[in-house]
Amino acid sequence: MPNSEQERDAWLAQVSEDALEPELPIVDPHHHLWDHPGSRYMLDEIVRDTASGHRVLATVFVECMSMYRAEGPEPMLPVGETEFVNGIAAQSASGQYGPTRVAAGIVGFADLALGAAVEEVLQAHIAAAPARFRGIRHAGGFDASPAVRNSHTNPPADLYESPRFREGFARLRGLGLSFEAWQFHPQMPAVIDLARAFPDTTIVLDHFGGPLGIGPYEGRRAEIFGEWKKNIAELARCPNVVAKLGGINMPVNGFGWHHRPSPPTSDQLVAATRDYYLHTIDRFGPRRCMFESNFPVDRVSCSYVVLWNAFKKIAAGFTRDEKNQLFQRTASEVYRLTLTS
Repeated sequence: MPNSEQERDAWLAQVSEDALEPELPIVDPHHHLWDHPGSRYMLDEIVRDTASGHRVLATVFVECMSMYRAEGPEPMLPVGETEFVNGIAAQSASGQYGPTRVAAGIVGFADLALGAAVEEVLQAHIAAAPARFRGIRHAGGFDASPAVRNSHTNPPADLYESPRFREGFARLRGLGLSFEAWQFHPQMPAVIDLARAFPDTTIVLDHFGGPLGIGPYEGRRAEIFGEWKKNIAELARCPNVVAKLGGINMPVNGFGWHHRPSPPTSDQLVAATRDYYLHTIDRFGPRRCMFESNFPVDRVSCSYVVLWNAFKKIAAGFTRDEKNQLFQRTASEVYRLTLTS
């Protein structure tokens, strides 16, 4: 497994593919930006990826505890991330860094477990990026196994069920904000219950609902897939939920791409993961689905060109209109983006 950015670049370079259908317009609705010791993914790095062959019109940033404020009331510290990303988005909007509008939409973090008091934080996010701020992600990924790394928000097992969280969640609709649900597959019933309890709030299901494949879940893919399919079908019955198609190449998913001598080709990605995509599209329909990169997290397993080639191969049997929906229209509608193509 490559340890440095340079080693990762060399490892990924072993598989080179030309972008398929290079004229197909894309909105990438899920990526991060950060500058950690030994791991940098800022404007230059994402532009390197979005300019590598596919026609990416715009992107949506999703929170990752990046550039929080160093001072002030603790609930307000995450507003620093929105301030930071809005600056990156302004840089990109200048056109100086190419045609892709990076972070045209922004999804931030606010602790919804604050209850009604979270509204002040939500208002601060909106004020920090009034033209771009679109929603909140409060990750709830929890598993009792020490082999599974829980979400960066350090949530309790029952976050999405807790009364205080739901009191905070209730504030989203009035401010026109959506909610991104990120948890693991055993917690999918909690998302279903949340969607039913708040039918007028848009909920975006991240990363297929987090099918686990490590620790106690290793070697049980067929069993877990059957359970996951039922939960996806039930969740799709909630019209306020839309699904992101991607984020399934992380180590937690158990495919182990990052341990191989060379990265996967798009054909190998398709062979291993196609059924997750097709089942979700079948249940939600293209109008409620959008392909996502989850970069740079999924970059641990494959390159940007290879990943979007896999998406295009999975979508090969869909009509032109359905492809436009899956690759850019759903994302543009959910995040209220105005694009020039």
